[in-house]
Amino acid sequence: MEKQKILFIPTRSHLNLVFSQETAQRLESCFNVTFNWEDRNYTSEEVAQKIRGFDGLITGWGSPPLTESIFENADRLKIIAHSAGSVKQLLSEDIVRRHIIPRKICVCNANKAIAFNVAEATVGLLIMASHRFLDHVISIREKRIWRNPDIPWNTKTLNGSTIGVVAASTVGREVIRLLQAFDAKILVYDPYLSEWEVERLNVEKTTLENLFRRSDFVTIHAPVTKETVHMINGRHLEMLRDGAVLVNTSRGVIIDQDALLRECETGRIIAALDVTDPEPLPLDSRFRDLKNVIITPHISGAGRYGYYRIGEMILQALEDYFADKRVEVEINFEKYNILA
Repeated sequence: MEKQKILFIPTRSHLNLVFSQETAQRLESCFNVTFNWEDRNYTSEEVAQKIRGFDGLITGWGSPPLTESIFENADRLKIIAHSAGSVKQLLSEDIVRRHIIPRKICVCNANKAIAFNVAEATVGLLIMASHRFLDHVISIREKRIWRNPDIPWNTKTLNGSTIGVVAASTVGREVIRLLQAFDAKILVYDPYLSEWEVERLNVEKTTLENLFRRSDFVTIHAPVTKETVHMINGRHLEMLRDGAVLVNTSRGVIIDQDALLRECETGRIIAALDVTDPEPLPLDSRFRDLKNVIITPHISGAGRYGYYRIGEMILQALEDYFADKRVEVEINFEKYNILA
């Protein structure tokens, strides 16, 4: 039986990043794969020239938008497997409505794989910020002070606290799963979360205002949509309790950055930000100087475990699709407006 033809357009470095050697070998043994061996990403025009005759397309970080001309030439295309997260930069809503849905092209991604890394980093930031680990490390390293009396030590812990999760997204749900290990009350704000899911996740669904008012910890996992840009503003931040910890591993634009800066400058809360707006922060940004603000350079999604899971998920999706099985990571484009 002839193997299905797959066009793999990410670079060699991307292949090595998200496909273990074993998974890459399985991919080649199961399918007739044409790889991009150049040290750059293809342009949309180049993909349009190459796509004819291929049954599947694998994309990744840095892949170009999939344009009208690509689908005009994609005479056999049945599945697009995105070996990364969001597909919105690849597929505009117009392209989805005009080509993906009418032609019943299966589109899948590896959001869940990346979620493992982001969720682990999120819980790590929650713990690090609440225990003031970074402050103690800096005090010992730079000031040579053991148990600096200026650094609080009898701080809030995840155990015994109320933790607010903004959005039960793919990452948000993985964070909730990890937090179940703690003796904590978990609040969730997500207008799209059903009551059945609330019970299954063992959380309390509430309003955004109530979440900020009641939580000792707040962690942000909302996608960027028209509804969520600056969804969290100064009014919400002022509701936070003194000593509260705010973690954002989603996107900087979810929070009004000017309002966040004002609140952080009071010293009242601790903010751990893996994402900012803009990125990177300007060298003269006042965020960089605040001792109660922990900034990391948008790396919460990085990590070998989740990255290799990307390759495994993409291979599984291709195998399932061509075996006429359900593709678990297929994207539901009826919810395009709220996709991450």
